[in-house]
Amino acid sequence: MAGQALAADAACRLGQPVMPTVGLAGFGSSGRGIHTPLLLQAGMRVAAVSTANPQRAEQVRAELPGARVVADLDALLVVAGLDLIVLATPSGLHARQARQCIDAGIAVVVDKPLATDATQAFAVVQAARAAGVALTVFQNRRFDAQHAAARETVRSGRLGEVFRHEFRWERWRPTPKDRWRENASATDGGGILLDLHSHMIDAAVDLFGPIDTVYAEIAARTTAAEDDAFLACRHLSGVVSHLGAASVSAAPGPRVRILGRSGAFLLNSFEDDGAGIYPDLADADAGHCGWIYTGAQRTAVLRPAAGQGDFYDQVSRALGTQDSQDAMPVDPVDAVHTLAVIDAARASAAQATVVQVRTPGRR
Repeated sequence: MAGQALAADAACRLGQPVMPTVGLAGFGSSGRGIHTPLLLQAGMRVAAVSTANPQRAEQVRAELPGARVVADLDALLVVAGLDLIVLATPSGLHARQARQCIDAGIAVVVDKPLATDATQAFAVVQAARAAGVALTVFQNRRFDAQHAAARETVRSGRLGEVFRHEFRWERWRPTPKDRWRENASATDGGGILLDLHSHMIDAAVDLFGPIDTVYAEIAARTTAAEDDAFLACRHLSGVVSHLGAASVSAAPGPRVRILGRSGAFLLNSFEDDGAGIYPDLADADAGHCGWIYTGAQRTAVLRPAAGQGDFYDQVSRALGTQDSQDAMPVDPVDAVHTLAVIDAARASAAQATVVQVRTPGRR
């Protein structure tokens, strides 16, 4: 940490931007396909990657020339000169591996979720605070232009008093993929709640504040852990969020619908892949995303200048500040609340009743 601060001070005196050096744990679909492009886009240097898979090791050598390949996180943590570790590993490993990074004194980005339950996540946050090590959680979807459009629309007041928020993440996968996400139990980090609802709950809280109670319906139709989950979340603000994710949906619904007393916001797709099955709800053009409806009338919403690259841009800047934790793009306390909502959802589904959310560290 001291070497990082000295390097940052020297760069600032010379008027040069700080280019953090990164160690990436994992080079699967997340590490290779999501984190690496965003890290490079932000100007960071991926100096080392840990993977025990020989094929992925060859991919690292081909796609990141000069990056050192090591077998595991233990080896990654002793690579000299790293400013940041990014954990793009299976969810069931996140809490333990984050603690390893904290113990090593290296700032860490943990892919969502921070842990498999709120108690573990809160322990990680407490450990980072005690050690003075910067910690953030990769809630990349918070930075999507589509989510930014929803947030700006809500905050503009154009919908009036909002009372309901619907967010769907539905797929047609009657035959599941053969990955750890589908094969692992919920305890080991598998299932749609920890995968997709980590994004959906974070988005709902970003829009309407903390969640007070949850009613949930959960099923495992094709995978070891759940692949179909619906949550009705009542925020402290009074808004109710309906969050539904399913892997066996032959007719996926519109991604977002927000209802207010003066209008509604509707977003058909979230992926920019043209996969929406309702062509009349498609975005007006590349410069817009979503619509504001007032009955039969609708108005296209301008696409904000936002994207997932903003996450690592902010991490890079944070690492060059005196208080890196305060400048990080996602407060890890938010990730603890997200997991508390998921914990309450599991209890609700088991008891078939509404359950109050209990977030560790919050009264």
